[in-house]
Amino acid sequence: MVGEPMRLGLIGFGNIAVTLLGQLAGMPDAPLERLTVLCLPDSADEASARLAGEFAGAARETAVVTDVQALLADRPDMVVECAGHAAVVAHVPPVLRAGTDVVIVSIGALADAPLEQELRNAAAEGKARLILPAGAVGGIDLLAAIGQAGGLEVRYRGSKPPLAWSGTPAETLIDLGALRESRTLFTGTAREAARAYPKNANVAATLALAGAGFEATHVELIADPAAPGNVHEYSVVSPLAKYTMRIENLPSAANAKTSVSTVYSVLREIRNRIGPVSI
Repeated sequence: MVGEPMRLGLIGFGNIAVTLLGQLAGMPDAPLERLTVLCLPDSADEASARLAGEFAGAARETAVVTDVQALLADRPDMVVECAGHAAVVAHVPPVLRAGTDVVIVSIGALADAPLEQELRNAAAEGKARLILPAGAVGGIDLLAAIGQAGGLEVRYRGSKPPLAWSGTPAETLIDLGALRESRTLFTGTAREAARAYPKNANVAATLALAGAGFEATHVELIADPAAPGNVHEYSVVSPLAKYTMRIENLPSAANAKTSVSTVYSVLREIRNRIGPVSI
């Protein structure tokens, strides 16, 4: 379908979805033929109004639906999930079984081993692809490549300003608003991190899936008043290479838990799908 307009499905209408729609509306070189947004009934009217208004340039045709069968009835070429772990559970398996590729933003959901297996089985059954974007972290291509040789040691450290940990178990540990020095909130495996901090540990899950696995990926999560943004650092040791990476991401304006680069990672997946060159 290179060079052909895409029919895109979008699960969710929160911060990531809205930011992505703003970017899609500014892509005259690769217009969408049709955009179908699956959202909660309470958000349907707002979604319809914004698609007809500020996001009118995102696609030639748009639709808002409230169930997955209506989404599939619009025959999307690819679906992007950006609505959280519950949405992955409820909507992604039937989309994959229907033969439609899915880009998952809520990668931490795959820390649930039975769900990961269900998604893999659904993709195989539908002959579809489950696409895990790099999101807010870099070097995933190298990690996935050298991981084939085995013997990986991966250590990840995620630091964010204190208030970015609002709404997480960190609130029961410390007074986030009064924190004046760096504080480690969590130490453990990537699986444990993704379960305890589902909105803050997608990067840990991405590293685990690309590299040594959930149990063998060591994670530290830190609240730091001096953090310049959402900082992701990790080190890799393997028989083939050793490297470290540090990324200082700006947080999304509407949600400090999310790095704005996550949206651009999803946009890259869309552009790679419809453009003549894939990078």
